[in-house]
Amino acid sequence: MTLYYEEHGGKNAPLIVFLHGGGVSGWMWEKQIIYFAQHYHCIVPDLPGHGKNSEDTYFSMKQAAQKIIDLIEQVSNNRKITIIGFSLGAQIIVQLVSMRPNLIDMAVINSALVRPMPALQKWIAPTIKLTSPLISNRTFSKMQAKTLYIPKEKFAQYYEESCRMSQRTLTTVLMENLSFSIPENFKHVKTSMLVLVGNKEKSIMKKSANDLVKSNANCKGMVVADIGHGISLANPALFNEIIDNWLSASHPNNSEFSSGC
Repeated sequence: MTLYYEEHGGKNAPLIVFLHGGGVSGWMWEKQIIYFAQHYHCIVPDLPGHGKNSEDTYFSMKQAAQKIIDLIEQVSNNRKITIIGFSLGAQIIVQLVSMRPNLIDMAVINSALVRPMPALQKWIAPTIKLTSPLISNRTFSKMQAKTLYIPKEKFAQYYEESCRMSQRTLTTVLMENLSFSIPENFKHVKTSMLVLVGNKEKSIMKKSANDLVKSNANCKGMVVADIGHGISLANPALFNEIIDNWLSASHPNNSEFSSGC
């Protein structure tokens, strides 16, 4: 199945591809598109099993990465390529650049879990089967949306897409998410990478960010103060500023993991 995607900005401008997190879709990047489409050609796909690609019920990290590679090759036209991903989308970036170490020029890896959690994996399928009725419960969905910093004006879309996601998709997404680790070839990736994590995120997320930075000399790490899981939604102006400043800098290759903002 061909991925549904939207595009914004001038088609001859430098390219930015935005990959959303699990359980949402391309709309999560609305504030980034408004900001960056002034100077970039922005491509925003819905990942397999999500949004307008919800009919594609099977999800795997490698399959999703290959579909994004195919999309990039279709639209890039030998331009400079930047890719930005959050959570599940950030994991896909790690997989993608490991599969194609020379394809992407710059990448922003925001809140990627790269430490497998096997103890939780065996509980995913039975837990989803038991709790799936909660997905259609608006009160429960509002609680979930709050933890993800979903804006109130986007809740209706978030709720509708959550209800539409199949149990199979949710199960395979969570299995892939919780089993993901840094691919062996990641150490050979030539892409300049910015690894972001919020200082209020879980310890395993901060350790994952540190693992990524230590695994490739082309990674620069930043811990963003007073933010949990979802910097781009919680404080879009700050997120846009961080990305814009980083893109404007010349090939950041500092591998030190630092605290900022």
